Amino acid sequence: MTRAATLAEIAREAGVSTPTVSKVLNGRADVAPATRERVEELLHQYGYQRRRSNSAPSSPLLELVFHELESAWAMEVIRGVENVVREEGLSVVLSESSGRLSLGQSWMDGVLARRPTGVVLVLSGLDRAQQAQLTSRDIPFVVMDPAGDPGQEVPAVGATNWNGGLAATRHLLELGHRRIGVIAGPRRMMCSVARIDGYRAALETAGVPFDPALVRAGDFHHDTGYRVGLELLRLKDRPTAVFTGNDLQALGLYEAARELGLRIPEDLSVVGFDDLPLARWVGPPLTTVRQPLTEMAEVATRMVIDLARGNPPSALRVDLATTLVERSSTAPPPAAAGG
Repeated sequence: MTRAATLAEIAREAGVSTPTVSKVLNGRADVAPATRERVEELLHQYGYQRRRSNSAPSSPLLELVFHELESAWAMEVIRGVENVVREEGLSVVLSESSGRLSLGQSWMDGVLARRPTGVVLVLSGLDRAQQAQLTSRDIPFVVMDPAGDPGQEVPAVGATNWNGGLAATRHLLELGHRRIGVIAGPRRMMCSVARIDGYRAALETAGVPFDPALVRAGDFHHDTGYRVGLELLRLKDRPTAVFTGNDLQALGLYEAARELGLRIPEDLSVVGFDDLPLARWVGPPLTTVRQPLTEMAEVATRMVIDLARGNPPSALRVDLATTLVERSSTAPPPAAAGG
């Protein structure tokens, strides 16, 4: 079709009544799954979108969806969202995808029933069908720190992860380290891949060969930093410094070093990523790359509210700058290591 389909036309093609199509649009549960799927396909096929003047009013809610909701990292994001919604008279609904990078239909049904002002997804994503479902209901969404490629047409807010990995590794190289290990984040996450790419670029620029034996995949949790940290530190030719994909893994590495009798930074230098509040209070205070999580959340929230008001963003992709914060966990390598 060359024009937008009406509800009646979609109902006729789906072989259902117009009220049934309306129920699907409004996230009602009393629709058979097969019928819902058929209607959703037609809504997507014909690019159906509610006209604002005819839409049911959205609720004064902002839907905030996390990949995982269990650390100080999430609290920094929530703080940024709250800074904005408080001014706008909105409330926040928190959801978690339990470690999955995509969200199920039950979550979508709840969002369609609540009709929030907008949705901010953190380290999560929507498949094409889910994007179409929100678009057809005139519910804007923004992805913060996207796990995968959200698509060129999806508004997204991130950080300069590649630059952060480059700065962290360059700092260690300038101190004289050449055996620099890395505990990355999940391989499937864009931010993790970008940080490792920055690490490799710094090595290449300095003429230091990349050694895959010094790289371990992590999952951004303390226990993984501890477990794979032990693996790295037990190598016969162990690293004299380690760049970790986030601060929590750095803290796990601290414990691994303590268990093996290694002192930080005398025997081992450590650089984290995020600059969570706890980074300055550990012993020794952690050198890390500051990722402006609160500011990122504020930008994403303002962006989705602007979209809800019919104001498209000036740019669909915004990356905020990362900054190296030097503290006491890094120093020149031990003389016995020979630089």
